[in-house]
Amino acid sequence: MKAVSDQIYRRIDNDLYNAKTNTWWEPQNVLYLLKTSINPVRVGYAKRKIFDELHFDSTGKKALEVGCGGGILCEEIAQMGFETTGIDPSDHSLEIARNHAKLGGLNINYEKGTGEALPYKDASFDVVFCCDVLEHVRNLPKVISEISRVLKPDGIFMFDTINRTLVSKVVAIKIWQEWKRWAFMPPKLHTWKMFIKPEELKLLLLDNGFDFKEFCGTEPNVSIPKMLSFLRKRTKGVWTYVELGENFKLVESKDMNILYMGLAVKKHKDKS
Repeated sequence: MKAVSDQIYRRIDNDLYNAKTNTWWEPQNVLYLLKTSINPVRVGYAKRKIFDELHFDSTGKKALEVGCGGGILCEEIAQMGFETTGIDPSDHSLEIARNHAKLGGLNINYEKGTGEALPYKDASFDVVFCCDVLEHVRNLPKVISEISRVLKPDGIFMFDTINRTLVSKVVAIKIWQEWKRWAFMPPKLHTWKMFIKPEELKLLLLDNGFDFKEFCGTEPNVSIPKMLSFLRKRTKGVWTYVELGENFKLVESKDMNILYMGLAVKKHKDKS
């Protein structure tokens, strides 16, 4: 894969993360759905893989979240016992993240920066998380290269992103963003051409010194007709984002047509 062209990259509105109306932690805000609808599946998956299957001990270990936004996932990582750092290009989001961590008594280091140029020494972290981010970056190969660089040998990379399929175009772009009857996301939050096929991401991981472990799909916890009825309740004002988040969640699945998660481990240099 190559870096995204300027023509395609301009279709996505990453500036929305600097919008003053974007407060991340307020239940009436769309981004709060990350906490209620998406984080439960990704955090549950990460905990099972890291602690139950890899038997990883977080004591004294350092974790980085690339693209931390307002800190919704970063706080979950800190609560796993890691010494946690979050990095993001948005000053506004970082301010929100710092203030919320302080209110919760969490010691999280938040810094400004991008995935293409992580300001850390080689082999600085034991675990790196990158969720809801890979489909937003201009230079995906460089981001994967940088994540590999800052991971220690045997370090864990946990990620999720959106697959580039006809299904994801209809669901993630048309229904969730564009068709006003159901849309609950900003219209330029994602652009379909920046979505990433699993085989593309796997190749990048292998090319950057990772031992690829697995992908895991997700799907709505309800049928498509019921999901549409839930989304319609919100657009009609019957439900707020609070009620939507209480009823609409993603769960683990074999279906990788839309959002999928995964795991890779940084190889030692002497390992093939």
